[in-house]
Amino acid sequence: MPRGKNIILGVTAGIAIYKACDIVRRLRQENFSVTVVMTPESEELIRPIVFQSLSGNKVYRGLFTESETWEIEHVSLAEKADLVLIAPATANIIGKIACGICDDLLTCVIFATKAPVLIAPAMNENMYKNKIIQGNIDKLKSLGYRFVEPRKGRLVCGKVGIGCLAEVDMIIKEVKKTL
Repeated sequence: MPRGKNIILGVTAGIAIYKACDIVRRLRQENFSVTVVMTPESEELIRPIVFQSLSGNKVYRGLFTESETWEIEHVSLAEKADLVLIAPATANIIGKIACGICDDLLTCVIFATKAPVLIAPAMNENMYKNKIIQGNIDKLKSLGYRFVEPRKGRLVCGKVGIGCLAEVDMIIKEVKKTL
């Protein structure tokens, strides 16, 4: 694997967001450059400064925030990406991508990139098994999007079931395999 590959890590508002910190750390250990793009909702769970400190890069958040340079942020981020990883990926972000909804910085980056997109879902088992969510995942797979399947474990609701974010080791393995 060549050094210096650029990973855009899209972070959404799932409770597994804390594992995104470990994902950043592990990707950096593997000599990837990591740029984090947060959805507005994800900022309710973790502060951008955490990802900035871990990645060593600016964290991108809003679609209409002022840029430090003259560039169209979602396009420039999309062009520099060797891979876009979404972890954790909520039912909301999966649905938005499947329906072509482009209403925040992360979805704009996803639709503007030519890089592979790797999605790591994390949600309640009932949500994950919902026919609409499964249809959205099938649709995205048929369009070339890649997935790191969730695992069975203790969910936030206290039950044990499928929907836990894949182990960080598995996510890193899939990133390397995809590149």
